[in-house]
Amino acid sequence: MTTTMTLGRDKFIPFSPPLIGDEEIAEVVDTLRSDWITTGPKVKRFERQFLEFVDAPAALAVSSCTAALHLSLLALGIGPGDAVLTTAMTFCSGVHVIEHVGARPVLVDVEPDTLNLDPQRLEDAIQRVTRTLGLQVKAIMPVHLYGHPCDMATILEIAARHGLAIIEDAAHALPTHYRGRIIGSAQPQSAVPVLTCFSFYATKNLTTAEGGMLVGPPELIDRARSWGLHGMNGDAWKRYGKEGTWFYEVVSPGFKYNLTDLQAALGLHQLRKLPQFHARRQAIVRRYQAAFAAYEELQLPPERADVVHAWHIYAPRLNLDCLTITRNQFIAELQEQGISCSVHFIPVHLHRYYREKYSYVAQDFPVAYQEYQRLVSLPLSPKLADEDIKEVIAAVRHTISAHRAQPESGRTRAAVGS
Repeated sequence: MTTTMTLGRDKFIPFSPPLIGDEEIAEVVDTLRSDWITTGPKVKRFERQFLEFVDAPAALAVSSCTAALHLSLLALGIGPGDAVLTTAMTFCSGVHVIEHVGARPVLVDVEPDTLNLDPQRLEDAIQRVTRTLGLQVKAIMPVHLYGHPCDMATILEIAARHGLAIIEDAAHALPTHYRGRIIGSAQPQSAVPVLTCFSFYATKNLTTAEGGMLVGPPELIDRARSWGLHGMNGDAWKRYGKEGTWFYEVVSPGFKYNLTDLQAALGLHQLRKLPQFHARRQAIVRRYQAAFAAYEELQLPPERADVVHAWHIYAPRLNLDCLTITRNQFIAELQEQGISCSVHFIPVHLHRYYREKYSYVAQDFPVAYQEYQRLVSLPLSPKLADEDIKEVIAAVRHTISAHRAQPESGRTRAAVGS
């Protein structure tokens, strides 16, 4: 007997569709009609406007956030014999790049409420790496998961005490604020280098289809710029522009990570629209939070008092003891009702490559493992209409009502973040 609900329309509500307007399209056409379609003047303008937006000292536009993370490691000179501490709850690419440079990724468990890297576990991880693995910890890579910032004050204090660099994975974190400071801005009086990496993938709060940005101290950005274009000491704009020169030298065995003017054309207008995009995301989240607040079956995403959440992803958690179905069954029923869902993320230590290489078992990171099993990501995009959000809410409510483990009477909703 099926418990699914008919939406009354054929449309499938997508998870996170990009919102591209006529301004972006016209800018791309203008680029196609110009003399520059690869890295050129629009990339430079995008870099300049982005660093002004986040109040960063220097910026480098790149082909992806993964490229920005990789270049950060290279610019800091991290390689074999080194270790980098990062979270167990993240997308695999942030850990892959540590492997790519020959360093050891050391996973750390997460906070129960935000699911961000737990700074209280960093000290033990540093001591364990030094004593047991004989490696030198060189950096911490916190991930601002879903757009909620990590506890950067504590992380920076630990990094300063141990002389470690910080590489912020801010793929979800535009325009996240922490204690009044936008993520990516210059760290006041920081005793350690801080590099911040953003993503402009198709689902992100700002998109260039594919792309990313690396911001941080000018000397490190200059180093990353060379690594990011074949290790040359001059990029295409410098070589082929009116003020450029044909001569260049290769100073490192670099990579090809440059952004194109076609992509920057999108980014220039997306950046201008970002405040209104963010306001729409906040409005959708307020509707979700209000609609689901009375349901004991759901644990709602937190937003701490001293932050501005970017709300890249809206990821409530199921209180499975209140339901008769699993998380996977819950998602399947929503999809049957025309609602696209996902899970962010499968913890890194559960993936076969890392599980086999480092002999991980599920309970090595118990918080990440437990919370993963009840995570559900619901559709969230400024492109979604009010009617779309209404349908998502109706489908979630219907699925919960159909699979309650006990009668509704006499129950009260668990506190947010409990």
